[in-house]
Amino acid sequence: MTTSREAPRKTRLRTPQRGVPLALLAPALLGLAFLVVPLLALLVRAPWRSLPEQLTSPEVWEALRLSLFCATTATALSLVLGVPLAWLLARTDFPGRGLLRALVTLPLVLPPVVGGVALLLALGRNGVVGQWLDAWFGITLPFTTTGVILAETFVAMPFLVISVEGTLRAADPRYEEAATTLGASRFTAFRRVTLPLIAPGIAAGSVLAWARALGEFGATITFAGNFPGRTQTMPLAVYLALQNDPAAALALSLVLLAVSIAVLAGLRDRWMRTV
Repeated sequence: MTTSREAPRKTRLRTPQRGVPLALLAPALLGLAFLVVPLLALLVRAPWRSLPEQLTSPEVWEALRLSLFCATTATALSLVLGVPLAWLLARTDFPGRGLLRALVTLPLVLPPVVGGVALLLALGRNGVVGQWLDAWFGITLPFTTTGVILAETFVAMPFLVISVEGTLRAADPRYEEAATTLGASRFTAFRRVTLPLIAPGIAAGSVLAWARALGEFGATITFAGNFPGRTQTMPLAVYLALQNDPAAALALSLVLLAVSIAVLAGLRDRWMRTV
């Protein structure tokens, strides 16, 4: 028989050793320094005294306003298109679904500049689709604010699709089946049953998509250009200001850093629940 005095001893024996081998500790600390030191340098060299003046300048405010508008609109467009696409990938079975999923996630690994070139070839004035938009409706997308939104949607929507698809796969489909058995249509079951179940995944994917759209640079400058007040978002303004006004570049970089920290704080609880 095991006595109560022996129980703590067995518990202590099962406790793993907490020592870290030097061969792992050294590169781990070096990797941590590599990631943290540049961020600390940004904070140390930031023009804190002139920061309010920099952030209230017309150029910075215009880039900030345009960035917030385009990122929010791109996120809304990603929701309209991405949630049904995620449902299609998670709830239906059809030939070529693996290939379709690979194509959807391709912008995640595709260089953003290549994405901008692809958008030009597809939606440019002489593009595969853009030439018909220009000829039939007089719509020109490149080098416009709409072009910025489309470029940001192209690179941000896969984040939302992956998040929502994962949540859909984790949700029990029997609730939807029960709703359809009771007479609800598939769309009604999706709207009344599925959407409330996957709301946390939609929220997390929306935040990730919004943050990705806010920080987009390569596809935006390639497809939409860099015109102040029309297509110059904050990342583009940082790149331009770094050559002429480093203080303004640091101020804008601090804004983007603050947004990134807010996104991480907002998603922390969701990540902790999956650990």
